[in-house]
Amino acid sequence: MIDTLLILGVIALGTYFQTLTGFGLGIIVIGLVSGFNLASVAFIASVISLCSIVNGYAALHGHWRQLNRTVAGWTLAGIIPSTIAGTVLLNYLSHEANHVLKLLLGLLIIYSGISAMRKPVQQDSLSRRSTFFHYGFFSGICGGLFGMPGPPIILLFYRQPLAHAHIRSLLLLMFTGTALLRTLYELATQTLSEDAVYLALLALPLVTLLTLVSKRLPPPLSPQGIRKLSFFSLLLIGVGLSAESLWRMLAH
Repeated sequence: MIDTLLILGVIALGTYFQTLTGFGLGIIVIGLVSGFNLASVAFIASVISLCSIVNGYAALHGHWRQLNRTVAGWTLAGIIPSTIAGTVLLNYLSHEANHVLKLLLGLLIIYSGISAMRKPVQQDSLSRRSTFFHYGFFSGICGGLFGMPGPPIILLFYRQPLAHAHIRSLLLLMFTGTALLRTLYELATQTLSEDAVYLALLALPLVTLLTLVSKRLPPPLSPQGIRKLSFFSLLLIGVGLSAESLWRMLAH
C-alpha cells in the first residue's frame, strides 16, 4: 500500500512536469520508481504508457490545429515500428539483463537532463522529412524500452522554426502515440499485467486533474528556471540509478 502511494505521488510530479514542458512524465516516474526499487522497469513502463494516453489527450484537447502535419506524420512513421522493437527488447532485458537495463535507463536520464539545459538554436526552415523519420525511429526505441521517447525528438523539434506552443503539442502527440502503440502491443501479446492496469486506473483521476490544473496555474518560473530545475532533477536521478546499477553489476 505504501509503495502504491509513493508511486502515485511520483506520477503526480511527472504529470505536472510533462504538461508544462512537453516531457517529464516517463523520465521522472520510471527513474524514481526504478531507483527506489518500488517496481520493475517493465511494470512501471506499462503504467506510464496508460497514464500518458490520458495525459496526452487531455493536454492536447483544443490544440490539434497547432500540429504541423508534415512533422507529425514523418516522425510517427519512424516511431511506429521502432516502438514495437523497443518493447520486445525491454521484455528480453527484463528477464536476462535487468542491471544492464537500469544502467541504460540511468544514462538516458542523464542525457535527458543535459538536453533540458541546452537551448537549441532555431533553424530558418524545417528539417528534411528523412530527418524527422530517423529521429522518430531512435525515439521509438527509447519509448518502447522505457515509455519515454524524449531526448532525440525534443532537441530536433526545438530547432524547428515553430512556436513553442506548437512544439509542445507535437511532443505530446509523439509521447501519446508511443504510449498507445506500447499498450496495444502488450494487449495483443497478453503481456499487460492486471496490476499495471489497476495502478493506472488509480492514477488516471490524478493525472487528469493535475494536467488541467497545471495548464491554468503554471509555476512562477521562467523558461530558463524550468530548464534548470529539470536539469538538476534528472541529473540527480540518472546518476543515482547508473551508480546503483554499476555497483550491482560489479558485485556479481
